[in-house]
Amino acid sequence: MFLSLARKTGFYGGIGFLTLFAILPVLWAFLTIFKTSGDLYSIGISPFFFDEPPTLSNLVFLFTRTNFPTFLWNSAIVGVCVVAITLLLAVPAAFALARLTGRWGEHSGMAIFLVYLIPPSLLFIPMYQIVVWLGVANSIWSLVIVLPTITIPFCTWLLLGFFRSVPRTLDEAALLDGCGQFTAFRKVVLPQVYPGIGACAVFAFSLSLGNYIYAATFINASAARNISAGVPTELIRGDVFYWPELMAATLVVAIPLAIAYGLFFNYLVGGFKNAT
Repeated sequence: MFLSLARKTGFYGGIGFLTLFAILPVLWAFLTIFKTSGDLYSIGISPFFFDEPPTLSNLVFLFTRTNFPTFLWNSAIVGVCVVAITLLLAVPAAFALARLTGRWGEHSGMAIFLVYLIPPSLLFIPMYQIVVWLGVANSIWSLVIVLPTITIPFCTWLLLGFFRSVPRTLDEAALLDGCGQFTAFRKVVLPQVYPGIGACAVFAFSLSLGNYIYAATFINASAARNISAGVPTELIRGDVFYWPELMAATLVVAIPLAIAYGLFFNYLVGGFKNAT
């Protein structure tokens, strides 16, 4: 009895500690948004309490006196385009590889995933040469062209797990009923993997927001930057850090993405299991 109670206490205590460890930085960032400069930099005041009345001036400054709205708009355009390109290529590629039989079919997913593991720090120089050759340097279209090289391999590998979980008998039954290959894929197989497609869309969009090295290398103009490169450039000037505005810019993007990942978390895990 005592041993069982100790195990439960240790288990739930560990869960509580990890939850607190994950929540405290977000809570601190959220409270920082509404702190005045005097309240934020005063020594001896807890970061989780307000010594002065909360203020909305930091949010007003972020959205009216910086290019953050432009960064948001650019990031949205890049994200939507990257998601569209990724799904357009990854979905049929994953389906074809999932139906590929033999040794090549079994190891195709891992081979594609290895492409995703190549670090951008090794690729940004040749990628920059391609961007300059195409004439899209210093514009958001450079990111639209380059970022799918990261998202397509991973999403193809992830969707492989979902397509492999769809029985081949469904394809065969549709073909026997008179459907063509494309019709069977679109009407029978594709609806079975909609959760996986949604998970891939969330991943591709979040990666397009968070990639810094390509955004900082390919784009110099402030009006063409996205969030990942624009926020540190505009809100960190020398040794001056605009902490409330930085926290606000972070949470404006992070909270919706966290909710989306929470909704698709089970599908992501299921895709990982099936792909491996």
